[in-house]
Amino acid sequence: MNTPAYLRRLGLPELLHAPVTAESLRALHSAHVEKVAYEVLEIWLGRPTTVDPVESAGRIVRGRGGYCYHLNGAFSELLTTLGYDVTRHVAGVQLRGGEPGINGNHLVLTARGLPSAANPGGEWLVDVGLGDALHEPLPLVPGTYRQGPFTYGLRPSEVAPGGWRFDHDPSGSFEGMDFGMEPTGMSAFAEMHRHLTTSPTSGFVRIATTQRRDAYGVDILRGLLLTRVGNGKQSVTLHSAHDYYAALADIFLLPLEDVTPGEKDKLWRKLSEAHEGWLAAGSP
Repeated sequence: MNTPAYLRRLGLPELLHAPVTAESLRALHSAHVEKVAYEVLEIWLGRPTTVDPVESAGRIVRGRGGYCYHLNGAFSELLTTLGYDVTRHVAGVQLRGGEPGINGNHLVLTARGLPSAANPGGEWLVDVGLGDALHEPLPLVPGTYRQGPFTYGLRPSEVAPGGWRFDHDPSGSFEGMDFGMEPTGMSAFAEMHRHLTTSPTSGFVRIATTQRRDAYGVDILRGLLLTRVGNGKQSVTLHSAHDYYAALADIFLLPLEDVTPGEKDKLWRKLSEAHEGWLAAGSP
C-alpha cells in the first residue's frame, strides 16, 4: 500500500510520521469521510471488486471510493501501517423496519490505546463506511453523541453478547448497526460481498448510491435523486448526464477520471432506465 499517497488523498501528508493519538485518529476519520465517497458505481459500471484492503486502498488513492468492505478495509490497513491498534469486526446494519442481527453485511472497526479527556479508556468505534452516519470516531462508551445536526446512540447490543449497538439518527438511511467484539479477517465478508455486488435483490444492484459526509450534514445521490440532509432536507432530480457527472465531481469529489466516455454514456443510460422504472412503479 502506498501510505504517503493515501495520506495525500486525505489532505493529511503531515501525519505520515505523526504520533499515534486520539486527535490524529479523529483527523484521519473526518478527512476520510469528507474526501472519500461511499459509492457503489463499480457495480453499475460492471467492474468486479474484491474485499482485499490493499486493492481497495489503491482504488482510493486513484480517486475513487467504495462501500464498507472497501472503505473500512482500506482505512484499517492505513491505520495499522501508521501504528494504530485496530481490529476488524463482523457487523450487521439494520434497515428501517428490519430486524437487528449480525449478518455480515457490514465491516466495522475498533481502535484502542488512544485515551483522551472525553474518553479516558481510549477505546473507539471507528467507521468510515457507514455512508450518512459517523463523521468522527465515537468513544466506545454507552451514551448519546452529537455530530453536526445528527444524534447517535451507543449501547450494549441485544443480539451480540458482549458487543455493541449503534443507533442512527432518526433522519438517517438505516435504523442501526450491531457488532460483536471478536476479531475477524476480510475473508469473512467474501460471500456477502459477492451477494451485495451481484444479486438482483441487493440494494447496491438496484440503486446506484453515492454519499459523502461533512461536518454539517450529508449529501446523498440515489439514482438521479440528489438530496442534502442537514438542518433540514432538500432534494432535486438530475435530468441530464452533464448534471449527474458534474454533481459527482463537485459534490462527491468523484471526477471519474478512470471511466471512459463510452462507459459514462452506458452508465447514464442504465441510470435513466432505472429512474424511469422507479417512476413507473409509483415510488415516492
